[in-house]
Amino acid sequence: MSSDCLFCRRVDLVYQGELTFISQDKYPASPGHLLIIPNRHVPNYFDCTQEEIAELWDNVHRAKQMVDNEHKPDSYNIGINVSKVAGQSVPHTHIHLIPRYAGDVADPKGGVRNVIPNKRTYK
Repeated sequence: MSSDCLFCRRVDLVYQGELTFISQDKYPASPGHLLIIPNRHVPNYFDCTQEEIAELWDNVHRAKQMVDNEHKPDSYNIGINVSKVAGQSVPHTHIHLIPRYAGDVADPKGGVRNVIPNKRTYK
């Protein structure tokens, strides 16, 4: 646990599991945006244990059910930023569950590919 880590302090907790927890995103991309986070301070997703990875993904499904019940989105984006070059701004592994709503953007084609703008369109 790192005392200066926002996620180690368990802010905006929605659910606490044995190895992981679910939290509200402090700056949500859309209504219902949740984060699935290991309890242990692990900066890089690829350094998580197999047990942590299994519970992280179980909690992605749990979080989806929570968001479905409360917000009824039309779809989802799921993403993990691994290291600064990939856009990770909090050095504690976390999975974004971002609800999507019909019409929230003019053209959603490309989805997560939009992280590299000139790679959005492909054939």
